Amino acid sequence: MIASESSLLLTLATVHAIALASPGPDVALVVQSATRYGRRTGFLIALGLSMGILLHSIFSLTGVSLLIQQHPLWFVIIKLAGGSYLLWLGVGALGYVLRHKGEGRSLAKVEVERGLEAPFKAFARGFVTNLLNPKALVFFVSLFSTLVPADLSIEGKLGALGILWSLSLFWFALLAQLLTSKALQMRLQKAALTLDGICGAVFVLVGGGILWSTLTSL
Repeated sequence: MIASESSLLLTLATVHAIALASPGPDVALVVQSATRYGRRTGFLIALGLSMGILLHSIFSLTGVSLLIQQHPLWFVIIKLAGGSYLLWLGVGALGYVLRHKGEGRSLAKVEVERGLEAPFKAFARGFVTNLLNPKALVFFVSLFSTLVPADLSIEGKLGALGILWSLSLFWFALLAQLLTSKALQMRLQKAALTLDGICGAVFVLVGGGILWSTLTSL
């Protein structure tokens, strides 16, 4: 791989790393799931999110995402589906808080020990949350159209995909690991429902905002 492509991939990795660390639905989902259900679920969520990012990257690299973005009806459908899903996650989280208000740490401890019954459910939540986020689609279209030239070598394209996927998996898995360390887990269990409420509010605000902007622009 030539030096210019190596420099390009380094820039791509830097921009993506900054975006990953920014608060949003993906981070909120890891925080909520790892705190409520424990490390295994946090890792499965991380894997699902990273696979969603990989698919977004492939779509952007092959021009599929740009085609969707430039086709008004398709993009509206994606935004409505994504906004509705995030809003559904938020309402579900807030409803959970209201149903279990007052149970606090005892509830969180039981759920951490139990975890999600189906591992695939955790993976799917992560995957769908990222895949249906229209802001992710726009971000990756912008990222690839700005930084990745059309004549990039096959090795360079595969390198870009590998970097974006591995950075995503590393960051979200690290976040889940840190949130479920024994010392931190004890503290987080005391504030489990509060964190659920905060994450639920993030989902509602982002999902509701996407729906509002989409519907008012029709």
